[in-house]
Amino acid sequence: MTVTGQDGNASRGTETETATDTDTARAIGRLADDRASVRLRAALAIGSAPDPRYVGPLVERCATEPEFFVRDMLTWALNRHPASLTLPALLHELRSELPQARSQALHTLSKIGEPGAWPAITRALLTDADDGVARSAWRAAVVLVPEGGESALATVLATQLGRGGHETQLSLSRALVDLGEPVLSALLPARTAADPAVRAHALATEKLLHDPDTGFTFAIEEAKRVVALGGLGREGH
Repeated sequence: MTVTGQDGNASRGTETETATDTDTARAIGRLADDRASVRLRAALAIGSAPDPRYVGPLVERCATEPEFFVRDMLTWALNRHPASLTLPALLHELRSELPQARSQALHTLSKIGEPGAWPAITRALLTDADDGVARSAWRAAVVLVPEGGESALATVLATQLGRGGHETQLSLSRALVDLGEPVLSALLPARTAADPAVRAHALATEKLLHDPDTGFTFAIEEAKRVVALGGLGREGH
């Protein structure tokens, strides 16, 4: 039986609300579809019509989504929602046991650029044992660091010099270079570190700071040669 209000529109409003709820549930369900193309379109549709009900499912999907291009669309969709809604959920993810959850939350925070997220970029995240999480933390930190905090951040980042493979070292060097001149003093201890990989990475980063057009691959290989030959890395100064 249809219930009609005094203006004859009550039942219509109920039907519209139900349809909207159904559409929302369907969109959320498509985020977990077996087909990446369907998940991508679902994230695009959600971002095109932001709704507070989508924030939780979007963040949750970020933690497990296997495809990079879909994760990127999830981040875009989250960025389309107000930071007041997304920030609490993303900050909660930083404490997740899943590395991807932490990494993707950090990546999304760097895209949102909300200054209020800065206190959550802890030393533990900047030195996370998972390279992917650490790289995301470095990028987020450089975006969110408040004016005057660059030197302290550079000091923490410099403790990670020599870490990981080419991609991780490139990411760290880029983060340090983006911080500018405060990096120079932070690099000094690393230039004389016992680990030759740390010394080479420090020299390569300093080279990039003074000559941004130098490619990282060239800079790191040149630095390795300097270290192997016992050089002090003062060439070019």
